Amino acid sequence: MNDSRRPGGDEPGVPTDMLTGPPEMLPSRLRLVVADGPDLGRGITLTRGAYVVGKSTGCDLVLSDRTVSRRHLQLEVHHHRVLCRDLDSKNGSYYNGARFQAIEVLLGASLKIGMTTLRLVLPETRLGVAPLGETSFGRVVGQSLRMREVFALAQRAAASDAPVLILGETGTGKEELAAAIHGASRRRDGPFVVCDLAALSRNLIESELFGHLRGSFTGATADRTGAFVQAQGGTIFIDELGELEAEMQPRLLRALDRKQIKPVGASNYRPVDVRVIAATQRPIDAEVQAGRFRQDLYYRLAVLRITLPPLRERKDDIPLLVERFIAEFQPGRTVEVPAETLSLLREYDWPGNVRELRNTVERALAMVPDARRLNPQLLELDLPGVAERPAADTDEPFHAAKDRLVRAWEREYLTGLLRRTGGNVSEAARRAGIDRVHLYRLLKKHGLEN
Repeated sequence: MNDSRRPGGDEPGVPTDMLTGPPEMLPSRLRLVVADGPDLGRGITLTRGAYVVGKSTGCDLVLSDRTVSRRHLQLEVHHHRVLCRDLDSKNGSYYNGARFQAIEVLLGASLKIGMTTLRLVLPETRLGVAPLGETSFGRVVGQSLRMREVFALAQRAAASDAPVLILGETGTGKEELAAAIHGASRRRDGPFVVCDLAALSRNLIESELFGHLRGSFTGATADRTGAFVQAQGGTIFIDELGELEAEMQPRLLRALDRKQIKPVGASNYRPVDVRVIAATQRPIDAEVQAGRFRQDLYYRLAVLRITLPPLRERKDDIPLLVERFIAEFQPGRTVEVPAETLSLLREYDWPGNVRELRNTVERALAMVPDARRLNPQLLELDLPGVAERPAADTDEPFHAAKDRLVRAWEREYLTGLLRRTGGNVSEAARRAGIDRVHLYRLLKKHGLEN
């Protein structure tokens, strides 16, 4: 085995953008396991010291993967972090889709070498559900390990009637995943009703969820059926759960626990038979810790919990997603996607995630409807080396040029706003000085909403 193993002393100063704040002490024992690839399930226990992964029989973790070098990767386990070094391998080592020579990672990190995905876990941790072999679940597509694990969890959720909480940044596809779970469940023949709390004024959320009676408040000129009743026998998808005010949370908890709702202005509760799937882009654990979200409601909603990764952490899925969007916008036509286009798409950070990618492909195809190649210049991504459109085209009508420039400015502003606020719509609206509902409409206009 590797004789270079040694106790970890001072940690080397390898810069990384992934780590923030003071690092926590790592457990004295870790496991390095093969989460995907020819040697699925194989692993070794790690203590402080250095370990080598590769095909050579002298390595600490010996792999049969032919795309892995004899001595491919070294991991040095220190008190706070694990330093990973690529040993000049032929095919490289990758973290979150980016090739690295040396990088520091924490517990839970996934590393890709050849066709093998390695994961750092606690010794008692099971890998959980095995990733599905399929590259889609309903209308959600992805070939990366992260997404195939999501599909496996979604498949289990579809077989149950328990509440589901879907977490993920804006634009990661939470509504599509919820619809896919509904479509694979026993309730598939029932309605799938979406209640987007971010798109509602706060004083209308209760009425939207539970309905109201005529005259129950100013403007209630007729009875209204709420989303829970509309979803009877099916599934209600409550999006942007973090927007639910504290006084409304007990009412949602009662709907979950007792399967009863009471419309605004009504005297009696009525029974409902509804499966609830909720979603939020907020760090819900932090909301619970801060007392802004009821712990009992969180536990009731998060019986099954699925986290959708951002697109920047699953860039292996970009070719598949682009192919899917081309088929959607140009059905029956072949549009070539050259390597330089895919390279550009991989370089971009995608603050709007899959929804932004979809919007980018749709815009590019709309600009040149008869295009046979999706050239990089059509993408209009703000990256070095991409040809920029002129600020004004004198052959273009005044109002058309003005509308185009305003749309471009709006999109650039909103993209930066989302990046600075971590996708928090309420915080973004506060910083922008506009109403939250108006901001949501702008995000939807530019394909940046969830």
